[in-house]
Amino acid sequence: MSPLLPPLDELTACLEEIWQERQVTNYGVYHHKLEEALKRYLQIPEISLFANGTLALICALRALDITGEVITTPYSFVATAHALNWCGIKPVFVDIDKETCTLDPKKIEAAITPATTAILPVHVYGNPCDTKAIEEIAKRYHLKVIYDAAHAFGVEQNQKSILDRGDASALSFHATKVFNTVEGGAVVCANPKLKKRLDYLKNFGFEDETNIVMPGINAKLDEVRAAYGWLNLKYVEVAIEIRKQVALRYREALQEVPGISFMDDIPGVKHNYAYFPIFIDATQYGLSRDELYRKMKEAAIFCRRYFYPLITECAAYRNSPSISPGNTPVAAKKAGSVLCLPMHHTLSEHDITRVLNIICKG
Repeated sequence: MSPLLPPLDELTACLEEIWQERQVTNYGVYHHKLEEALKRYLQIPEISLFANGTLALICALRALDITGEVITTPYSFVATAHALNWCGIKPVFVDIDKETCTLDPKKIEAAITPATTAILPVHVYGNPCDTKAIEEIAKRYHLKVIYDAAHAFGVEQNQKSILDRGDASALSFHATKVFNTVEGGAVVCANPKLKKRLDYLKNFGFEDETNIVMPGINAKLDEVRAAYGWLNLKYVEVAIEIRKQVALRYREALQEVPGISFMDDIPGVKHNYAYFPIFIDATQYGLSRDELYRKMKEAAIFCRRYFYPLITECAAYRNSPSISPGNTPVAAKKAGSVLCLPMHHTLSEHDITRVLNIICKG
């Protein structure tokens, strides 16, 4: 993994300005610059910046007064479920769609109980969830919808951002993401009142110097990382285009390899090429996913079994009363066969060839 880094001389110039102003946090110039720049780039109405994506998701849940049970996916990074737990919410896990790896709308209704208050789907690898079906169910049962959009920076469907769906979307700006602020995150929403609640929550609940209107936490993005992100935004489109070319190269080389499958672009979707997962059928390929993973590692090629294990297989969630053994077979199969290949904007042709040579030789 190679993070998108702004030119050091440009960052140094911003740091000199910050040092001169002597405001390094608490909504400085670059915090406001980054919010406005992201609203323009992402074509979204409201955004609130956070210190990381997990705090963004926690505050989105709190801002929307989510309680009780929330239906979500076991095929995600564990922070999705952790955010629910930190808010005292019971996660209820249902299976995923085999094509997109996102929450399967056909599995949601059976999991709804009188205690259900929301649905928390994840745009996995940047693939959009079936937002129309999910939100029709939510409307029918009077549920809120919060999207974990950690992978979905810049993704559009039918020329519109997918971040404007549901009640809110939580983004991650971690260094491993397409766009990063080293550590950081954001919540996107359409409601100015919700944006105000989010801003209160991330700053201890302060409305002004003396009025504390709710029990908030400290989740603000500081000026240094805001400046870093503001600069990175100028270079992210080029980085995404390079990632696209890497994805095309992988697809061209792997399409005839028995036992290896991958995801194609979805019609009508502008992808961000955040990840390139392959799925390995050991009976056809001749090696298991873990055998190929170890072979790559021995060659100093670092892939990720992402997402493995399933959240429901982690010790923290394995004994959850909301989990029935075997009730997420599609997610289990994906978790046992997935391997995300190296994907970033600094991969050379030599790097790509090394990866492909190992896979194609088996």
